Amino acid sequence: MVCLAHTPLERLEPAHLEATHQQRVEWMKQRAQLPNLGVYNDYRAILHIHAEDADHTKGTRPEVLAAAKETGVNVVMWTDHRGPKPDTWRGVREGVLFIAGAEDDHFLNYPSDTLPLKFLSHLEERPDMSSSGFQGQEIYNRHTDATIHKEVYDYIRDAMKKPAEWRALVSKVKQYPDEVFAAGTDVLPQFLERWDKETASHRFTGIAANDAHQNNIFNGVTFDPYAVAFRFVSTHILARELTERGIRESLAAGRVYVAFDWLCDPTGFYFTADNNLGVFDMGDHVPMLRNTKLTARLPIPAKIKIVHGDKIVAEANDWKISYTVTEPGTYRLEAWLTIDGEFRPWIFANPIYVTKSPDLTIPTASIAPTVAVTKDISYAGGDPADAAKHKLDLYLPKDKKNFPVMIFYHGGSWRSGDRSRYGPLGNRFAEAGIGVAIPSYRLMPKNPHPAQIEDVAAAFAWVHQNIASYGGDASRIYIVGHSAGGHLVALLATDPQWLKKFDIPISAIHGVAALSGVYDVSHIGAFDDHGHDASPMEHVASNAPPFLVTYCQWDYRGLPMQARDFTAAMQAKFNSVKLVYVPGESHISEIIDAIQPDNVTGKALLDFIQ
Repeated sequence: MVCLAHTPLERLEPAHLEATHQQRVEWMKQRAQLPNLGVYNDYRAILHIHAEDADHTKGTRPEVLAAAKETGVNVVMWTDHRGPKPDTWRGVREGVLFIAGAEDDHFLNYPSDTLPLKFLSHLEERPDMSSSGFQGQEIYNRHTDATIHKEVYDYIRDAMKKPAEWRALVSKVKQYPDEVFAAGTDVLPQFLERWDKETASHRFTGIAANDAHQNNIFNGVTFDPYAVAFRFVSTHILARELTERGIRESLAAGRVYVAFDWLCDPTGFYFTADNNLGVFDMGDHVPMLRNTKLTARLPIPAKIKIVHGDKIVAEANDWKISYTVTEPGTYRLEAWLTIDGEFRPWIFANPIYVTKSPDLTIPTASIAPTVAVTKDISYAGGDPADAAKHKLDLYLPKDKKNFPVMIFYHGGSWRSGDRSRYGPLGNRFAEAGIGVAIPSYRLMPKNPHPAQIEDVAAAFAWVHQNIASYGGDASRIYIVGHSAGGHLVALLATDPQWLKKFDIPISAIHGVAALSGVYDVSHIGAFDDHGHDASPMEHVASNAPPFLVTYCQWDYRGLPMQARDFTAAMQAKFNSVKLVYVPGESHISEIIDAIQPDNVTGKALLDFIQ
């Protein structure tokens, strides 16, 4: 990378401070507010921080709390010397989560009975220190960086002896606190090289170490106040909840990126791997399929690099970047910003680990002796060319009467799929005493909307009118759909026009389970001008049946947000809705694995119906 670098002392000159400040202001104006499309929240964390109240050469814990609240820090992870101290703050205080830890001999230690964490620290002093037993390392340490650029501190000490220079420096600190603090900093290549060697063979989380003390005081002027240090660099942790367990799990898993926040707030940044299975985050092991693509999005344009081992495999000067993976391995991302004529480091994302493709064989459709199967029942007439898609299969518990009934509608982006693939699912729930009907329906693009929802309604009408003769309870019919099927069952249960054609009220639906569904299709071109009316979000009312809504850890992009938004809209109308997060599953594996005894989705369905 070409870099027109200034020296740290040149960066302290008034013209450079002002140019840097003005560029930061401009970025704040143009910064895009990126929605949270994924599973996790972005929590700003400060690791490696000292505030031992008994030691008056350092700041105090109340000062840390005040600085965290001022700067939007969510997590503070203490590193008391010879700690953790008995009086170290733990838990949430005024919205900030505190986690106790210690700085030992060249490592950060966060002990725990269930999930201890240890990170290599100050590798400049012991670069060959073994990583055995460690979960990661500092890829940046503010104290180390400042020591390497000690000319800034020499300049401060010299200025103290010259009243005019000292007054000028103090004025700079007051006017440009962040720019002055950042003047003597850069990335540390030796830390990155060590990190790349580690991640080539195993997951190894890279973190930022603020190493904040608030004790660099010269002539009564503090050059490293907590608030400035906290704004400078942080470790962004992607976690579902602001709990100690959630933060520890994400740090261990590598769902982390390091950001020099002083340049521009990176919140909303993502770096993911996308393929037919779902969307995978930093730290994840991603099965390599032919269409596996790395994708990143940033709130402002930057110089973006995707690094594979020791090679740059993709670059862009843009808000975004994508790269189709051609071989397994470790992939990480860097983003740099051009400010005052030089590149400055901004974002360092933890790697995504691309692995060999797994065996995703669909289970065989063996039928239990307690299950009766009737296939190819016609549920609607119409064009003879559509006859195969106007049929359903029944999987029913033998020797039982008045059992609840589940109608399952498959996914496939409204363009693919068939009932014949879901025999194992029908068998699974029929074994549990639930009657299962699995219809096919006409597919796009040959049959555009509303053909799919018309068939979904027709299949429901057939079951409602006929299931009693098979032993089912017509007053306890549940509709279940996965992916596009989730959209269709949600639409059937919120827009009464489709069942009205059969003189059936929505109240005939006893419950709805939408698994990784789509609730706003207005942005999907296949619906043309019907996207608004075809969106369940547009039909939310207070008379909806009870809903079960799920989304997965590795769901398709935007579906977690859609699940959350749809649930909130339904609850605002006082409907009964349960939102279930499914860990360890992709968009595709969720429905394949639902037949397993301990599967989260399968158990949620059984609880919902039974």
